Amino acid sequence: MGRASERPPYSARNFSYLQLWRRASDLPGGHWLRTHCTVNGVGILTSDERTFARAVSRLTYANPFLPERIECEREALGSDFVEGGTLWESPDEPERSPNVRKLRERTDAVARQVTGRLANGVRPTSEEAGLYEDLVLFLLFALYEDDFYALIHEGRPASSPAAFYRTFARDLQELLPHGPPEGPHLFAGFFQIRRAFHYIFRNILGASAAIVRLRATVWQSIFTHDMRRYRRSLYQHMGDIATLVSGPSGTGKELVARAIGLARYIPFDPDRQAFAEDFAGSFYPLNLSALSPTLIESELFGHRRGAFTGALQDRAGWFEVCPPLGTVFLDEIGEVDTAIQVKLLRVLQSRTFQRLGDTKDRQFRGKIIAATNRDLAVEIQAGRFRQDFYYRLCSDLIFTPSLTEQLRDHPGERRTLVLSIARRVAGDAEAEPVADETERWIEAHLGTAYPWPGNVRELEQCVRNVMIRGSYAPARAAARDARARLLESVGSGALSAEDLLRRYCTLVYAQTGSYQETGRRLGLDRRTVREKVDATLLAELRG
Repeated sequence: MGRASERPPYSARNFSYLQLWRRASDLPGGHWLRTHCTVNGVGILTSDERTFARAVSRLTYANPFLPERIECEREALGSDFVEGGTLWESPDEPERSPNVRKLRERTDAVARQVTGRLANGVRPTSEEAGLYEDLVLFLLFALYEDDFYALIHEGRPASSPAAFYRTFARDLQELLPHGPPEGPHLFAGFFQIRRAFHYIFRNILGASAAIVRLRATVWQSIFTHDMRRYRRSLYQHMGDIATLVSGPSGTGKELVARAIGLARYIPFDPDRQAFAEDFAGSFYPLNLSALSPTLIESELFGHRRGAFTGALQDRAGWFEVCPPLGTVFLDEIGEVDTAIQVKLLRVLQSRTFQRLGDTKDRQFRGKIIAATNRDLAVEIQAGRFRQDFYYRLCSDLIFTPSLTEQLRDHPGERRTLVLSIARRVAGDAEAEPVADETERWIEAHLGTAYPWPGNVRELEQCVRNVMIRGSYAPARAAARDARARLLESVGSGALSAEDLLRRYCTLVYAQTGSYQETGRRLGLDRRTVREKVDATLLAELRG
């Protein structure tokens, strides 16, 4: 299907029945569909069309990653439904799906029949009026899906006018001259749906049951479980709700956060022919475990000149820089000092904060997503995580599955992931050979029972290692080697006191995963531990 700018409006493509529809809808007494309804009567839909329209109506608002979508397609198409291929595995799959293509064609055909009957004076029942509106929404999205997809690749819809809005608005007016919603809101909603579908697929790879559930959960985090309610009003309030992503290291928690952050609702300005903000630059990630408490505060809240050593000028933090429709992602939230937790709690409660060294309250209007690989219930019991802060974070919970969980119900998932990784690290031309070589090496040296403790992140390193060296040293061997080298260095007296402290702090931190607990064991301040931990050695010890 071509871009809207390259094709005539809907009326030109379907002139005869739309001209009749305009004449019928120009009857006096606005909102013709809803005010000229019959409670009982023949109506504008045949029995088969009504069954089809009801299924399409449910499909229009369904979560596309839940079984309900498949059931709606099957009910709508009946014997024409094509079984198989029900788990979409790439963003382009809907374009290749014969069921989606048939639904579009039949929706268009039913719309033609309905407009002809309306032009001949047939009145819809109140139910049919609503069903027809949903049919039109489904049809309009199908007509302009490619155009919205092109905006995603352009990446800057606020500065690049969406010229096809004029054609979109004209088609909406011709198909629904007295409703349903205003064009700009519908246009913005369609763009959000297309972005959500794209980024969920782009960031969450695989076809296992665990991954399909994760996609469905992320969709609900964006639109809630009730898209009708979301369309009516909740789209204005989802930024106030924090999201907490939990799961083992290496399971893609930041990718989940990006999918949500890049798919927020962005209003459309019909006068400027552009969206209010550019979604591509609206995601602000910060790994809290990599920074000292002072730097965390400076990055998030900003600081005034002289607030601490090295603060040579005023600086705005990410809570200040982040636009109202943007997202701040706080990775490793379980590592944060309780003092910073108190300040973050204030942001969540009152949406206000202060720069370091300043007393002026500033407003944060964006969305907060946090992630952790820790069991926060355990951290709360140990006094390392504030309960009140947790209950402000857990309004919306997402759990990312381990690679072992994915492979348990779908062993073929590994090949899917290896091929996807190979495309990214080796390019399309060499992806298949690299994936085949990696799969052969895994089968020969690790087997199907290997637990992949590093999850997808470890699988990616395995692909890279096999591509470069033809083999991969699992984390267990690397960790043993790192510990052996450390013991050898201590035994030979080859380490300075500073090197010994640095390596020992790293060793204990690799076991505890907590600066506070490491400091308690070693009799050191947690800030000292943070400064001494060696990132390279830590990676070897953890594998």
